[in-house]
Amino acid sequence: MIESLVLIEHCAGSIKRSSLNAARLACRLGDHFALAVLGNGVVEIAESVRALGARAVLLADSPLLAEPLADRYAAVLAAMARRLGARNLLGTSSTFTKDVLPRTAALLDAPMLSDVTGSETVNGETVFQHPVNAGSVSATVKLEGDVRVLTVRGAAFATPVPTGAPSPIEMFSFDPAALPNGTQFVSRDTRPSGRPDLTEASVVVSGGRPLKDKETFERLIGGLADALGGAVGATRAAVDAGMVPNDCQVGQTGKTVAPELYFAVGVSGAIQHMAGTMDAKVIVAINRDPDAPVFQMANYGLVGDLHELVPNLIAAIRS
Repeated sequence: MIESLVLIEHCAGSIKRSSLNAARLACRLGDHFALAVLGNGVVEIAESVRALGARAVLLADSPLLAEPLADRYAAVLAAMARRLGARNLLGTSSTFTKDVLPRTAALLDAPMLSDVTGSETVNGETVFQHPVNAGSVSATVKLEGDVRVLTVRGAAFATPVPTGAPSPIEMFSFDPAALPNGTQFVSRDTRPSGRPDLTEASVVVSGGRPLKDKETFERLIGGLADALGGAVGATRAAVDAGMVPNDCQVGQTGKTVAPELYFAVGVSGAIQHMAGTMDAKVIVAINRDPDAPVFQMANYGLVGDLHELVPNLIAAIRS
């Protein structure tokens, strides 16, 4: 019997490295866990995760799963969990798992908890911690039921260390005719930037409303990110103003990041934004207001006009 089933996220033939972190929680919940890889032509993805210590890598490979349509993926995942008798279904928190796993939980009639940051055993029962109130409070939660669905905050768990003992790959068979057809894939809009993925980058440079327009944002925030080999992030205000696309948003309603170095440029420090940066190792703030809340959370701060400071900083780094 498999204790936990972990969903592996991938895109364009590459694994999302942060999606592996959920396997670390699976290890805590029991040695018997399996990895789920869904898609079309993804044997290489399954091969690449064989050394993570799972009892098996379940591969659902079909043209019908070529695109991550949530209704189809949820149906296959629910079938996997039922066939394995899995107690836990896990995935790392992302826009992908936010789309797929709630549907899976509904199909399994199972309770779900998002953004798990830790677990412990209390009176023989496993309980989980997750942030509430924009990360200002950590709640401890016990889930009732035969199956639990969890999304894991990737920054709270390390990537599993390869064991060296390859797991067997098992093809998961399902009835294609039984898959729902309520959603059809139309097209994919990608924005290749040549920069690291925001959720996996070791350096993130984020900008806020004072950047004024798209061109200034790219010149200053993008320029500083490129000088540091980092990714570009933004506050919701910058996204709403059309300076950057929605997938750059960091915060409570955006992405959670955990870089070694986080630059908050023209960011006031509202808790809704900073909730997405709680696991950053070093935070550097640049703001003209010396009383901005961001300075209370920053390790280093520069008080001044970002339109003057950031070009000088870029030039100094490049020199």
